[in-house]
Amino acid sequence: MAEQTIPVVDLNQFTHGDASHQAAFVSTLGEALVEYGFVAVDNHGVDRAALAAMYREIRTFFDLPKDVKRQYERPEGGRQRGYTALGQEHAKYHDVPDIKEFWHVGPEIPVGHPLKGIVPDNIWPTEVPGFAEAAQGLFATLHSSACVLLRAIARFLDAEEDEFIRMVDGANTILRMIRYPVPEAVTMPKDAVWAAQHEDINVITLLPEATDAGLQLLRRDGTWMPITPIPNQVIADSGDMLERLTNGLIPSTTHRVMAPERVEKPRYSMPYFVHAVPDYVLTPLPGTVTDARPRRWEDVTAHEYLMERLAEIGLATKDS
Repeated sequence: MAEQTIPVVDLNQFTHGDASHQAAFVSTLGEALVEYGFVAVDNHGVDRAALAAMYREIRTFFDLPKDVKRQYERPEGGRQRGYTALGQEHAKYHDVPDIKEFWHVGPEIPVGHPLKGIVPDNIWPTEVPGFAEAAQGLFATLHSSACVLLRAIARFLDAEEDEFIRMVDGANTILRMIRYPVPEAVTMPKDAVWAAQHEDINVITLLPEATDAGLQLLRRDGTWMPITPIPNQVIADSGDMLERLTNGLIPSTTHRVMAPERVEKPRYSMPYFVHAVPDYVLTPLPGTVTDARPRRWEDVTAHEYLMERLAEIGLATKDS
């Protein structure tokens, strides 16, 4: 088996270990995020059957004819549900669109919840009967794993663990199912790549094993380092919202997805973008503003920041 290139933590050490094991886990996790913005997680608790089911369903959907898929495009409100076609999204500061198509699923907000109508409802492709059940199952198991990691991150930051969970409860968290096609099989601009260098917008991202390699992170020395997709391992990385909450202590690390020289089949991946609830104010946590690290950003709500960033990457307009 290939060796991982970034630090690896075992979530069992936090969920089932004694105080010393938990402290060691929290330290390793936090230091990895401070240094790399990325960490690999073993024994993460994400259900493998749910992951396999979703991969089956997204392959079925993406194999549908283009005109069928495009029935599920919802450009209003930042394209945060349903289908986004090839060539629609581009990275910040990079006008050439990425070579990818994807589908967005969010949380199922129950009737009576205060965020019902604020967080968009999901839509489902009727041509793929098992899609909704598979997506909801994977979403739930990823959410459980993410909450455990958020508790550990809060502990590393000497923050309130329950506050970190409240921060994401009912948020517009997104499961994105992506297909990166064989570049030579599609018509795209010359400089297009699978996913140009970017940072994630959200708090943290969980990435179950992708079907193929391609993910790379930008190291502090300016070189690119590949991240290996290893079976039974989840990659976690910190996003812009966590960077703001920590005043830059935990960075939102630049990364990209690059096709190898020879590509014989599409690459699939399913990142889970954990967001803060829309009205959550992104302000630095106590102790993160110091003489050595002066305050870098003004306060902004999670929704305001999300819409600003979506506009920058072509998935929303400034007045959405």
